[in-house]
Amino acid sequence: MRFVLAFLIFSVIVIFHELGHFWLAKANGIRVNEFCLGLGPTLVGFQRGETKYSIKLLPFGGACMMEGEDEASDDERAFGKKSVWARMSVVFAGPFFNFIMAFVFAFIIICCEGYDKPQITEMIEGYPAAEAGMQAGDTVVKMNGFAIHFYRDISAYTLFHPGETAKITYERDGERFTTTLTPRYSEESGQYLFGFSYRQPRQKCNVLESVKYSFYEIRYWIYSTLNSLKMLVTGKVSFNNMMGPVGIVKNIGDVYTESVQTSGYYYAFLNMLNWAVLLSANLGVMNLLPFPALDGGRLVFLIVEAIRRKRIDPEKEGMVNLIGLGLLFLLMFVVLFNDIRRLF
Repeated sequence: MRFVLAFLIFSVIVIFHELGHFWLAKANGIRVNEFCLGLGPTLVGFQRGETKYSIKLLPFGGACMMEGEDEASDDERAFGKKSVWARMSVVFAGPFFNFIMAFVFAFIIICCEGYDKPQITEMIEGYPAAEAGMQAGDTVVKMNGFAIHFYRDISAYTLFHPGETAKITYERDGERFTTTLTPRYSEESGQYLFGFSYRQPRQKCNVLESVKYSFYEIRYWIYSTLNSLKMLVTGKVSFNNMMGPVGIVKNIGDVYTESVQTSGYYYAFLNMLNWAVLLSANLGVMNLLPFPALDGGRLVFLIVEAIRRKRIDPEKEGMVNLIGLGLLFLLMFVVLFNDIRRLF
């Protein structure tokens, strides 16, 4: 069951990403030769109009293959024949559609369950927050200028800035206060703690508030993804800690099984939606990185073209993207190897 769930979640996210490219390509009059789920040899497929729709052997990723995207073409409807702004919109549409999907799923979750209000419910004696006069019932508003909308924002900020002194703004009875706290290391938890915690049901909200907090949810995952990448690049996190498809499948399965056993199918469904929000927002961010072969890398070439008002040699651009694709496959292999190693 876990494999079926993971495959469905991955498939929906990838298809929606490629639909972004597909719909904007069609809107800009670009010929789409093939729309596929997966990579490698074709398992099944059918032709409808000018486009072939297919499912490939390897269940990783997908593609919207446009005429003249990576090679020269004389077709007037080729990707390269369109204006730089049209091509930018097509490339950007994939990641943008991932953010739309993440927003929609986040909206469903928040409408059903509410959000984790950043209100302190418990104080830990002997830690900086209590010593500074903070109390249970205070609502944290900012940490070093970083706006706090969920209690998870506090946890994320603390995770990505371990041990750092923070200027904290909080509300009490409608009045705002500011204090400066330096977290203290806890041997028991192995973390730096300010000395407050959150233990209460999620806060219910109306539809308009759900829309607002759905945007904040996407912001939370974008912030978490970018800071995780920063920790990876700076060596604060090892490549061995990266989770690939195998690890994600295992975690999705574990969460589903535990949710069904402890809370029932309703909460299992919400947890699967939460996984979809995480993965979709993550895919959107990762694809916008300015790395060759990714959408972000293609956007860099298009931005340079817009500034120069002259297209970069397609053969040189294709070579750079090919090298980037090779490096991405190498990274995928390393992550997959780590996933399998952790299983045993």
